[in-house]
Parts: sequence; structure tokens; C-alpha cells
Amino acid sequence: MEAMKRFEVEVSELRETFNSGKTREESWRRSQLKGILNLLKEKEDDIFMALKQDLGKHHTEAYRDEVGTLVKTVNYALGGLKQWMSGEKVKLPIAAFPTSAELVPEPLGLVLVISSWNFPFGLSLEPVIGAIAAGNVVVLKPSELAPASSSVLANTIHNYLDNKAIKVIQGGASVGQQLLHLKWDKIFFTGSAKVGRMVLNAAAKHLTPVTLELGGKCPAIVDSLTASRDKEIAIKRILSAKFGTCAGQACIGIDYILAEKKYSSTLVQLLKEQSQKMFGENPKESNSISRIVNKTHFSRLKALLDEPSVKASIVFGGSFDEQNLFIEPTILVDPPLKSTIMTEEIFGPLLPIITLEKIEESIEFLKSRPKPLTIYAFTNNEKLKKKLSSETSSGSLVFNDAIIQYAADTLPFGGVGESGFGRYHGKFSFEEFSHQKAIARRSFLTDFWFRYPPWTEQKLQLFRHAYLYDYLGVVLNVLGIKK
Repeated sequence: MEAMKRFEVEVSELRETFNSGKTREESWRRSQLKGILNLLKEKEDDIFMALKQDLGKHHTEAYRDEVGTLVKTVNYALGGLKQWMSGEKVKLPIAAFPTSAELVPEPLGLVLVISSWNFPFGLSLEPVIGAIAAGNVVVLKPSELAPASSSVLANTIHNYLDNKAIKVIQGGASVGQQLLHLKWDKIFFTGSAKVGRMVLNAAAKHLTPVTLELGGKCPAIVDSLTASRDKEIAIKRILSAKFGTCAGQACIGIDYILAEKKYSSTLVQLLKEQSQKMFGENPKESNSISRIVNKTHFSRLKALLDEPSVKASIVFGGSFDEQNLFIEPTILVDPPLKSTIMTEEIFGPLLPIITLEKIEESIEFLKSRPKPLTIYAFTNNEKLKKKLSSETSSGSLVFNDAIIQYAADTLPFGGVGESGFGRYHGKFSFEEFSHQKAIARRSFLTDFWFRYPPWTEQKLQLFRHAYLYDYLGVVLNVLGIKK
């Protein structure tokens, strides 16, 4: 109860800060964004060390996926902030003449960000950047499963940001549950679908809008590319996205591959050869593969391979080192579709290949399963690309690469269906934490008498003409012709 009272006091202080109006000022938003830049620059070594402790990440991977991405995001926000904050003028029906109108973005208020452990800085600060840019006050609850990273965030943010407007609250599931009992104006959650349902249920009590970034089983469709260079590049991109990005512990990582049966043996051989080039003959000695986050997740992944029918499908790798929380990059061919490894998100360095008679069958395969966060397709077949674009649904669709969409500030990042809802990154983050308020201004100078009862046939005809005029205006606008 004492913790709950403390949270209530802190939330009350944040609400008071928001109500003061200072977070709406552009100067405040810029100062906080620059504070994040300074934090990333001055505490880079601390961040690298924390990511090494929590996940065994090499500092190059840590910079690529977290620090560097965040620096880019803040600079993008600083560059676009003035334009994002400005209102957008809109046209109104002729019956409202003369009236001016605009859409003005306003901050939602008090935001709760609950982040995940696999990218503990990126998935914490990316939404915080958007919330600050939009003028909100924020509580960040980092994941307790990455304790070193959580500690760095808690111990440094207050030195760089306005601690009456941005707070970090550490703790486990019980702390998260207590925070969810409070009233928020927006909740942003990154994590599993199971916990996402709990967040949504808690938010419903206060009718709080929620963004859920959940993930799912992201497939990679691998066509039988003809050019040897294309094959090599495709294999490198697949392996980097699967094994070289947090050891497969990424919601946007490749979960499994779909390939033609006649191409599968070639594909396996290419994956083996390139994997050994990237991670060496003894991957455990490589400093380029992250470790599994904890023993619970290690045991879960090991159990996936311990199923007899799954173990029989292993064609490469498969070794474990529990003491060092290391799992060797592992490739499987045609594990049973009803096995756990093919029904639950893997979130680790295990890569099943499911074979099909024809690569076109991948479309029906995907349509029979929940919508993924991302579909990756490695192909030069333009007809297949068009069919995937028009006949499948996913948060994003990427051809001939993997994970690059996450780093793009100009593309929205988010899921659909069971992979989540809401979107962020770049201006989309600003919009996700804003309310587009409609403002209309009209004078008393003119008034259309036919707007008011009593109704007559003459007034009906005048309405018909007025609405037809508005419709013609839309058509002319589409054609690029001014009325």
C-alpha cells in the first residue's frame, strides 16, 4: 500500500506539471529532446556495459540497434518538431461559409510507457521521445528482466530530463499492475500478447487509449534466387536478422522460413556455410551472438527442441550451455506444424524451415495463421511480390531484407490484429501521443436561412445544390483543378 501511495503522489505531481502548461511549449520539448541526446552521448559506455550484462550484446550491435537508432530518432524529431506542432488548415462545406477551420495537435497528458527487455534502451526511449515531442508528461517502467539497463535508465534520466515531468519507476510485475490501476491518458506497452491483454483490460476501466506492440511469428519467404550474389546477400541478411540481432530475441526477427522443398537442401547448406563465416566454427566463442536473457527463457527455448519430433528435425546446431545462457544457432527442417516451436513465438536462435511444393503456397499458409508484425520475402518474382502485397496482411512487408523497416523514421512501425495496434517512429510517434483537435471559427457576418426549420421542398433543393457543390469541389481537387 505504501508503494501505491507513493505512485499516486508521483502521478499527482506529474499531472500538476502537465496542467501548468509548460510541457506544451516548444522550448521545453526541445530542451528535453536535447537532454536525451546528451544522455546517449555521455552515458554511452554505461549503456554498452548494461547491455553486455543483461544480454551479452557486443557494443557494435548495441550501437546499431539502440544508441545509434535513438540518436537518429531524436535528431529527426528536433528537425521536424516545429512543423509537427503547427496546425493544419482544412476546408469546410459551402453551407458553413464563411468559416475557417484547422486541426491542431495537442498533448494527451499523462503517459505510461511499459517497455520490454530485449532492446531495453531502444524500446524505452523511442516512445518516450515521441511522448515528449508531443508535449506529454511520462512515467517509464523499464523491464525488470534487464536489471542493469533498467538501473542505468533510473539513475541517469533524472540528471538529464525534467524530473517533474518524466519519471522512471522500476519494479516487477506487481509494480506494473499497481501502475495500471491508476488513471492515465495514454498507455504504451511493448511485450507479449498475454500481458498485452492484461494491459488492455486494465486500461478499459478508465477508457484509456492504448498502443500495443506485441510481435508474433514473423515469416521469411525465401524464393530460389538464381544469381549467386543475390543468394549470398539474402542469406547474410537472414542470418543477421535472426542470429545477429539479440540472438533472435526480437519481435521483428525472423521466426521461421518458408521455402520450396526442392530448394531446401541448398538453402540449408548456404545457411550453414554463412553462419560459420559470421559466427565461427564454435559460435559460443563468438562475441557477435547475444545471450539468452535469463534461465526461464533459456529453459523455455530448450524445451522447444526437447520435443522428440522437433529434435529429429534439427539439421544444424542444437547445443546448449545453461551456465552461460548460450544457445547455438540452430536450423530445423519441417518440424511438425502443431509443435510448440511452430505455434508459439520462438524469440531465440532457433530457425525452422517449412517446405512447400510451390513458393506461391506461402500466401495461403500465411492467411491461415494470425497476422504477423512483419512478413519478409526474398524474391525477384514480381508476380509473387504483387500477390503478397495485395493478399496478405501484416504490420509491415519487406522485400529482400529484414529489420530495416524498424530503423526508418519515415515509416510507421506497428502491428495488426494479434501482433498489436497503434504505430510509432518519427512523426508517427508524435501523432500517437497527440490528439488532433478540430477548431472551427465562424463570424456572424452571413447566415444561410435554409439551414433552419420549418422545412420546405425549396430548402431541400438548396441543400442538394450545396452538397453537390461540395462534391464537385472534391472531384476537382483530386484532378488538381481549383474551383
